[in-house]
Amino acid sequence: MSEKLDRKVKTALDETRLLVLGIQVLLGFQFQAFFQTGFPALSSASKMLCAVGLALLTLSLGLLVAPSMEHRIIERGSSSTRLVRATSFYATAGLVPFSLSLGLAVYVVIEGHFGWSAGFAGGLALIFASSFAWFGLEMFHREKPTMPDSGGTTPLATKVEQLLTEARVIIPGAQALFGFQFIAMLTTGFEELPQTVKIVHAVALGLVAMNVILLMTPAALHRLSYGGADSANFLRTASALVTAAPLFLAAGIAAEGYVVLSKITTGELAATYAAASFLVLVGFWYALPLIVRWTGK
Repeated sequence: MSEKLDRKVKTALDETRLLVLGIQVLLGFQFQAFFQTGFPALSSASKMLCAVGLALLTLSLGLLVAPSMEHRIIERGSSSTRLVRATSFYATAGLVPFSLSLGLAVYVVIEGHFGWSAGFAGGLALIFASSFAWFGLEMFHREKPTMPDSGGTTPLATKVEQLLTEARVIIPGAQALFGFQFIAMLTTGFEELPQTVKIVHAVALGLVAMNVILLMTPAALHRLSYGGADSANFLRTASALVTAAPLFLAAGIAAEGYVVLSKITTGELAATYAAASFLVLVGFWYALPLIVRWTGK
């Protein structure tokens, strides 16, 4: 296996991790907004835009985590030119809803204080700025990438390094949600929720907690049980943990989506949104990689 290809895969994963970290703060805001004291005073349009922004960020997170799941499920931890191309595609696709959600968030916070025109101008300006930085600037620096040969076997040390990187790619999404879930239970907005919705929130907290625990386990296992040494047995165990963890995150995000949406819409619509978001995340993280693996495409 070409060392150059291994470096390309590692760099692609690190770049994806950076993009997910960018989403982290805004994802936390989108969930917390529904429980803030100023939320009831927002216009009906702004409340719905909060829901749209949350949906866009969920989509963005689903796209940006997808390369790590494809690396686990399709490539089984090995480097490949297909994975490098797929990571580039998912990164580009994931930044589109992220840019739109940035604009919507700016509109919501500005509109409430300075009016809809100021909110619209601010949101549009941020969308244009982020779009130019992430897509327009690329047009002036575009070069045709050269893909190294994908023949050979990825070294064990490289597989372990990439596995730990993938755990760091996935965990920021859980971090943003995990902190919100604890804080929300101490807010006035949470006290006003029906008991059933409170139970769903508690279940979502447990699901996200399991995701965090599973993603932290490989690092602890590698250090405490193997002394930081590379091991095929560690790789198998840790790979299973990192592959299983996002399922809990998808369920937690969906359940929490039901909780926050229940504050502005009916229970049926909130449940529909939760089911749709779960299916989208599971589709990107599990269904599509399995289809590619089975079909060999």
